[in-house]
Amino acid sequence: MALPDKIIDFHVHLFPDRMFDAVWKSFVNNYKWDVLYKMYHPECIEYLHEKGVETIVYSNYAHREGIAEGLNEWNLGILNKFDGLYCFAAYHPGDRNALEIAEKVLSHPRVLGIKLQLLVQRFYPHDERLFPLYEMVMDKGKYLLMHAGTGPVGNEYVGLDHMRKLLKRYPELPAIVAHMGAYEYKGFMDMLDENPKLYLDTAFAFFREFVGKGGYDQGKEALERYQKRILYGSDFPNLIMPRESEIETLLNYNMSDAFYENVFFENGKEFIKRTVSDYER
Repeated sequence: MALPDKIIDFHVHLFPDRMFDAVWKSFVNNYKWDVLYKMYHPECIEYLHEKGVETIVYSNYAHREGIAEGLNEWNLGILNKFDGLYCFAAYHPGDRNALEIAEKVLSHPRVLGIKLQLLVQRFYPHDERLFPLYEMVMDKGKYLLMHAGTGPVGNEYVGLDHMRKLLKRYPELPAIVAHMGAYEYKGFMDMLDENPKLYLDTAFAFFREFVGKGGYDQGKEALERYQKRILYGSDFPNLIMPRESEIETLLNYNMSDAFYENVFFENGKEFIKRTVSDYER
């Protein structure tokens, strides 16, 4: 089995340099995690292209009130500087002008939607302050990228029950759940049957070092069944284990050729084509 010649990475993090430094420092202070790839955004983009990633979909998030607007100005500048780059932009419901910020950034053709990092941002996915954002995202044909599961660490704001509560209100919410919904893999995969606009991404869930210790645990059959609803993502550069480790794990499953074509390229291509009207790849 082999990867397709072209890869779309749907879960990359890009931040301004000082924010990257702060994120990496917080990983050490809070979790004793030492990031392997301490690269700023130009190096990240160059490195991934060298590794066969044709298209990069990155995100960042506002960990507190008052920074989403500046972060999104940075996002717009990066998108206008680099080709083959797409973004899930920042949002914080506590900002006075939150919807105005979202309206502006979502108007860029290569902004695919909004990133919500519920663990770090510390609000629930069913927080009523988010409802106007969800409706705006749906009206514009965009998506949400949501860190909604309990892995690699959890708190009271994440988990399957919270996502179920949200989808009860918005049963066709267009969303990508990061990390395959770790650690509640089965529950989040079951949601794919209930919500036609839900996707999962692979980031973090397939590290070889986590097999049997919290990594993906639902076997080959489920992966094959949902191969059109899974997007490859690396979590680069915020990795504490080698990027290749997850790819090797997925290759060692010996899935069908269609699985690798879909997960590593075709699903991403169709997703972007559907969300960005002038996508021509």
